[in-house]
Amino acid sequence: MAVVSIEEIKNKLAPAARLLGLDLGEKTIGLALSDTMLTVATPLETLKRGKFSVDAVTLEALINKHGVGGLVIGLPLNMDGTDGPSAQSARAFGRNFANRSPLPIVFWDERLSTAAVTRTLLDADASRKRRGEVVDKMAAAYILQGVLDRLRAMGGR
Repeated sequence: MAVVSIEEIKNKLAPAARLLGLDLGEKTIGLALSDTMLTVATPLETLKRGKFSVDAVTLEALINKHGVGGLVIGLPLNMDGTDGPSAQSARAFGRNFANRSPLPIVFWDERLSTAAVTRTLLDADASRKRRGEVVDKMAAAYILQGVLDRLRAMGGR
């Protein structure tokens, strides 16, 4: 498949397929999983980043294990909406994964997602250590939930 728009992804998903959200950091990849009804995003895990080929094999195993039908990749745009180095890296990851996988991929603006999650964790009085352990997968859930909310506003699957 390839990179698709939010409008296209809902038509490309098989019934009961889940979406997998990715928050791509320099050192880690936060992962979140939707339910089969595409209503709720749940933090899944945080992977240590390595070579792309190793990361892709790990993602493919998770995709198969959880019945994933599409990917949502957070796109860290600059505040003015332009692509910076991190957004370019996320787009390259998506293109490279699209060359390996038939799954549709959608990019989602993730500006301030990590800041919002960190603020929530601070409000919950989470320790610095705990925040470090969960912020990436929670940011992935925040990104994925944005897509799920948009899909619901567009009329569901």
